[in-house]
Amino acid sequence: MDRKIPATMATQHPDNAREAYWNKKKFQNTLDEIEECYRMFDELKCTEYMWDWEGKFVDEAVIEKLFQKYFKFFRRHALGKDVFLTFRIPNTDEESGHRLARAFMAILTADDLAHEVGMQVPPIFEVILPMTVSASQLLRVKKTFHEVEEFKRSAFKTKRAGQQEFNVIPLFEGVQHLFNVDKVLSEYIEGCKARFGKQPEYMRPFMARSDPALNSGLIPAVLSSKVALQKFAEVAKKYKVPMYPIIGPGCLPFRGGVNPETIAETIQEYSGIRTITIQSAFRYDYKLEDVKKAIQLIERKLPQLEYTPLTKGEVADIAWVNEAFGRYYQQTVEKAAPLINRISHSVPGRRERMLHIGLFGYSRGVGKVSLPRAIKFTGALYSVGVPPEFIGSGRGIRDAIRAGKIKTIEKHYTNLWKDFIHAGKYLNKENLAALAKGYPAFREVMTDVQEIENYLGMELGPLRTKHYLHRNLVSSIYLLSKEKKDFSEELEKAAEIRKSLG
Repeated sequence: MDRKIPATMATQHPDNAREAYWNKKKFQNTLDEIEECYRMFDELKCTEYMWDWEGKFVDEAVIEKLFQKYFKFFRRHALGKDVFLTFRIPNTDEESGHRLARAFMAILTADDLAHEVGMQVPPIFEVILPMTVSASQLLRVKKTFHEVEEFKRSAFKTKRAGQQEFNVIPLFEGVQHLFNVDKVLSEYIEGCKARFGKQPEYMRPFMARSDPALNSGLIPAVLSSKVALQKFAEVAKKYKVPMYPIIGPGCLPFRGGVNPETIAETIQEYSGIRTITIQSAFRYDYKLEDVKKAIQLIERKLPQLEYTPLTKGEVADIAWVNEAFGRYYQQTVEKAAPLINRISHSVPGRRERMLHIGLFGYSRGVGKVSLPRAIKFTGALYSVGVPPEFIGSGRGIRDAIRAGKIKTIEKHYTNLWKDFIHAGKYLNKENLAALAKGYPAFREVMTDVQEIENYLGMELGPLRTKHYLHRNLVSSIYLLSKEKKDFSEELEKAAEIRKSLG
């Protein structure tokens, strides 16, 4: 296959606590994102940038502006060959379809522009489809793109042949969907052959990391990704279609635990992945030199790592984990939702997102309750000193030990202990005990913490000065929130200490 597979994908996930190093702003608007894209390529040496149309405002003239401002760079580093811009498009099952039409026209007119200025490849030839649950969704996107291309060529009397190269990246966002990837990919490959006359040359299936945790808890999110990797390999072997998986981790363990300080350890956790997202906190909340070194390590080492196969028994164990751990997690989060939603309103935005109501979007949820998206969910719980890594995990581990499943968990979640210890540094037991008096959900979390401490053989809590400072700040947040006073300053200071909003 004659294309480069990027190892690092810079994204617009709004999880940074500090300002961007290049414009000294915490909030990046749509105009800022043009320069950000260029700097991620040129300065940080990321090889891919996600241009996000899902639930946020977006600059549709991105290619024109990149070429106008940074043409010399793209002459040396061809967009679509050396570096890559990949649209995450709206899923029309969840969000209004008019924005998808605009995304497709942006892709097609970018190809025309590239041709006019002497570029030899389409600048954008892949899109990410969020919340993929079926092959029919992927096939519909591919079919619609070609219909739009034919309409454009006919309506505007385009003489040159239209853009034919177009790939759809399925983004799987729940543990149940990660278990079902083989069915979706197989049906898509067969559908491409039936409808378009050929199989895909390759595929880049994308595993969300935050949303599986948001929906089912920490351990099911990690282990389900390992099952998905095995299923990708099985589909690749069956159809002779190479698979280059992507995963989308954030910096805190609940959302993936990938950051410049942990990368030497966490890169092993993601063996078998070919692309890792580099989100805003990774880029802006750590020392610039450490960020650059971490990205270089990923680009160099990630392609060399192979996934660890699972036995049928281990796959069955993970299915048991998803059900058992997920049940505890979901029951607790449902009961804690009023507090989580209240605190999350004070977690600041960092991008021009649309409201997830009415015509413009959709809400996330667990069970019968609506929740904020994963960054604000994680940020809200860390801000009251109750890291979400523990929810359901302690009771689940207790049951896994009794059921003889713990060895599978430890074998395939290699950083389990380290992630618990890291999250434990930001645990505020005084807040947790106070919350437990008013919310039954937090009495359950107290049980989780106790069971995890029993498992680790150590007490969780602050270890260094910065952790004690974080504890003091989240104590203030809890007290101020009870009195309905503003705690935004304390919340941002705490986020800066842990180096991520959420």
